[in-house]
Amino acid sequence: MDKSFTITVNGKRRKVKAAATERLLDVLRENLRLTGTKEGCGEGECGACSIILNGDVVNSCLILFGQLSDGDQITTIEGVSGKRHLAPLQERFLNEGGTQCGICTPGMILAAHALLQKNPKPTREEISKAIAGNLCRCTGYKKIIDAIEKCSV
Repeated sequence: MDKSFTITVNGKRRKVKAAATERLLDVLRENLRLTGTKEGCGEGECGACSIILNGDVVNSCLILFGQLSDGDQITTIEGVSGKRHLAPLQERFLNEGGTQCGICTPGMILAAHALLQKNPKPTREEISKAIAGNLCRCTGYKKIIDAIEKCSV
């Protein structure tokens, strides 16, 4: 059964219609063409599909479209930066070598973005805790934590 919701995605109100049983990840990628959100494991274990839903970081592969409500607010990786420029957080990831293969990068940046919105000056321990739901197989986390920490200074 199809559902229709008016939600705000990356600051823009959108009326979205999809099957209630469709994963939010697929609605974002296929219906809204927001392909920055990646599917890693499809089981909520890796965080590659992380988005911010109503202020909280969630795995979009675990949320069904029918679980949304009118008025929900979603931020994807496309909503973190401006149209022509990277956000400072994204620049830090690049400058500090916090990206390699790129699969985890959108989820890591969303987790960091949510943390920095709530706590502009987190400790390294708080940063580690905030990104704990995101797996990286390339950088070993140090460079990612360094990048986030330099954004909070």
